[in-house]
Amino acid sequence: MNIVLIGMPGVGKSTIGVILAKELAMDFVDADLVIQKQEKRRLSVIMKEEGIDGFLAIEEGVCRDLSRLSDTVIATGGSAVYGKEAMECLKRTGRMVYLKASYGVLEKRLRDLKGRGVVLKEGQTLAELYRERTALYERYADLTLSEDGLDLEETLEALLKALGDR
Repeated sequence: MNIVLIGMPGVGKSTIGVILAKELAMDFVDADLVIQKQEKRRLSVIMKEEGIDGFLAIEEGVCRDLSRLSDTVIATGGSAVYGKEAMECLKRTGRMVYLKASYGVLEKRLRDLKGRGVVLKEGQTLAELYRERTALYERYADLTLSEDGLDLEETLEALLKALGDR
């Protein structure tokens, strides 16, 4: 069984994912890194050259491929939830964990959205993106963990407890 981390950019899916995988003696894969390696370009460059729809198609294909893994912690990109087929594949092969942070926390953490390779429609604000994606994360989540007020260690402990490993 996989553990699939979903959530907004800046919630720490990759950071938590690496530590969680180590703690559970599982493999770890970061979907964003797989995309960059496969495409030989940074996420922001892919979006600039392929557009949002092109990027999302690439991301969905990568996430579908990752659903074939087993005993792996998978950190998805924040926009992976737009790929319905990939999300359903990932959900069938693992537990979907929504790492949730409040808008205020994310606003402080996120600075350069475009430079980070965040899928943002023309004119869309972070607040609009947050509202749009929150509904999708909640739809797919088997487990939701609020990180507000928690540091990295506390988040990890809460996640391990929620997963039944503590």
